[in-house]
Amino acid sequence: MALPTALTSRLSGRLRTLVGGGPGVLLELELGRGVTETPPASPLEALRSIRTPSLRSVVKALEEAAADDDVVGLVCHLGTWEPTLAQSAELRAAVGVLREAGKRTVVWSEAYGELGPGNTPYHLASAFEEVWVQPSGDVGLVGMSARATFLRGVLDKVGVEPQLAQRHEYKSAADTFLRTAMTEPVREMTTRLVTSATDTLVADVATSRGLTREAVRAALEAGPLTADEALERSLVDRIGYRDEVYDDLGAGPDAVAAGSVALRFVEKYSGTGGLSSVVENLTGSLPGSSGDPVVAIVGAHGAIHLGRSGPSSPLGGPSVGSDTLAAALRAAGRDDAVKAVVLRVDSPGGSYAASDTVHREIHRLREAGTPVVASMGSVAASGGYFIAMPCDRVLASAGTITGSIGVLAGKQVLREAFDKVGLAQETVAGGRYADMFSSDRGFDDEEWARLEGWLDRVYDDFTAKAARDRGMAVGDLREVARGRVWTGADAAEIGLVDELGGLSRAIDVACELASVSRRRADVRTYPRTGPLAALQQPENSQSPAAAAGVLLGGDGPPLLAQLLGLVGLPPTTGVLTMGLDLRLR
Repeated sequence: MALPTALTSRLSGRLRTLVGGGPGVLLELELGRGVTETPPASPLEALRSIRTPSLRSVVKALEEAAADDDVVGLVCHLGTWEPTLAQSAELRAAVGVLREAGKRTVVWSEAYGELGPGNTPYHLASAFEEVWVQPSGDVGLVGMSARATFLRGVLDKVGVEPQLAQRHEYKSAADTFLRTAMTEPVREMTTRLVTSATDTLVADVATSRGLTREAVRAALEAGPLTADEALERSLVDRIGYRDEVYDDLGAGPDAVAAGSVALRFVEKYSGTGGLSSVVENLTGSLPGSSGDPVVAIVGAHGAIHLGRSGPSSPLGGPSVGSDTLAAALRAAGRDDAVKAVVLRVDSPGGSYAASDTVHREIHRLREAGTPVVASMGSVAASGGYFIAMPCDRVLASAGTITGSIGVLAGKQVLREAFDKVGLAQETVAGGRYADMFSSDRGFDDEEWARLEGWLDRVYDDFTAKAARDRGMAVGDLREVARGRVWTGADAAEIGLVDELGGLSRAIDVACELASVSRRRADVRTYPRTGPLAALQQPENSQSPAAAAGVLLGGDGPPLLAQLLGLVGLPPTTGVLTMGLDLRLR
């Protein structure tokens, strides 16, 4: 069996040292294109991600580099990427591991927000030992803000009547269509989200930069800052261009040509970049076993729906199909090598029935003796939280959008809009409620009563299960539910999550619960099916191919939902969908 590239790199480097030394390795991390959370979900996405590393591969590589004597440091270019607060937290932790190992860590960027917010880019940059900015660049540390979009005025103009209901006052998805401004409860919730995220930003920057929180607050109130102003306030260490950064590191063109230092991209160091990684992500890899206990990382990324995971069009991103995710959990439970599962959730929710299917499989997996740990990424809301809450332990980053324990349903009445364009529709119904959700008429009183009763039933089921899973009284759980969205930091305070931490910490917890040494654990994405499994028809619901998504033509969100997401509107993929798209920047 071939050794992993990173291990081969370390062994060859140490061999060079024994026979007379060699150049130290300076790792380069190029984040101008950002990072991905998931393997590519379509061929087009695969091609676009050839030079975009995954978040997990970067974190893993930096943790490996911390123990590699040949690695002397890390230089990172941020560029225009704006990570989420949760993504920044995971990368900050990995950079911290390198710093603790005595490696030099340097970050540079042309600007941290140009004429605008640069909160999360600077949040990540502040974790490095040295922060550089170009002379012409700004530091946009200005505090977090949130934006919500409302369509009611537009709908009135075109003759569309929204008929939607939700549970309860903080469940704000319907507000996009029903209102022209935030309600007081939603404004209260949004203000707390912004305040909590800004508190996290200030606290982390102060700790990393050795400043008081008061000093960071003062800089934030004065921002955006010029390069000179940021230097005066100790937010950056040096002002200079890229060539000056590399010359200062002893890694300029002459030094590299002379062999005094070796530059290597993080993806190349860890063996997770390039075209080969794309092929592997699309087709999987042949099953194999190292003989070590396995900690399986099972991904739940995107909107949750019934059917198989995969994009519904070449432009579509990842989605969570209940058939696919449930099959992956069952496969992990049948695999004797799998000692624990980490469920990585990054989802705004979606279908109630699909979420409940996954919820059931997690309970069955735990009852069979396999511990399950939820690692919540940038967002785990509504249905996304529904599938995280039954796990043995639930972890989130301080900036993870969490909760939204609520429900919504209804329809858009298009009769007036159709009349304006001369479109006529006529329905023949074969039952009392056969055309209840028809878009050419509104609900009558009996239909509204049925809709309201159904919403109550779903909300009662959601909150009862959340209370049981979290070990809380139903009344206490409902006090923090009501459709409200929390940051991970606040969710930890009220008991919706167990602790703050990223994927690496979740793996540690999984090892602890399974009584497995982290050093011995074989941590792998699961399932790793054979080549072209995503293109194959499974033989049955228990076969490995059933746990693989599809590359094209999946059962994911319709194109309309994808287009709504592109313009900042909530997807319409199910009743357990997060509320207003409150984008923290």
